[in-house]
Amino acid sequence: MSLLLYGHPFSSYTQKVLIALYENATRFEFRTIGPDTPQHVAEWRRRWPLSKFPLLVDGARDIAETSIIIEYLQLVHPGPVRLLPEAPLAALEVRFLDRFFDLHVMDAAQHAVDGALTGDAARRREGLERSVEKLGRAYGWLETRLVGRNWAAGEDFTMADCAAAPSLFYADWVHPIPAALTALRAYRTRLLGRPSFARAVEEARPFRPLFPLGAPERD
Repeated sequence: MSLLLYGHPFSSYTQKVLIALYENATRFEFRTIGPDTPQHVAEWRRRWPLSKFPLLVDGARDIAETSIIIEYLQLVHPGPVRLLPEAPLAALEVRFLDRFFDLHVMDAAQHAVDGALTGDAARRREGLERSVEKLGRAYGWLETRLVGRNWAAGEDFTMADCAAAPSLFYADWVHPIPAALTALRAYRTRLLGRPSFARAVEEARPFRPLFPLGAPERD
């Protein structure tokens, strides 16, 4: 039985796992969660009642949470691109940066999205203000961290970059990275040029009208 991935192409967390799969040309079947695929929705909810995607299914195993999915893939379905270093301290840094992008960039941008989805002008404004404040601090820290680095943890593309790509992609739509942060802006550009992420971006392009803040005419 092939690997199954339940998710949605426009979902940032789904894209994080897609990048890992594409990096190693791992064979899998994608099952879109949406109104047009009620059979996938029912099976996904049966397997993972918390109803969060993506969800990876490998035979009898159901694997949730993006970072765990990527580590599972490396352990059970390894490929030529090692997304978590073998050295313990190097792996620890990758895990930290992975959490940073998830918690302080991706989740920070979500405040603005959630506020806009309410349809309430005041909550939309509050959500955006909260995102701008949090993202501003995250951007500043990342700028100092990325100077002299090609990828988040150094010269090798890792799980941290799988997290960074969709988080910075959407965060920059919510609160554009200031022009003065040249290292961070250049890093986002490199991520967009990575074939695995470029593929995920193109697959999600038809869904851009779903972005509640209005998708910009770029990227």
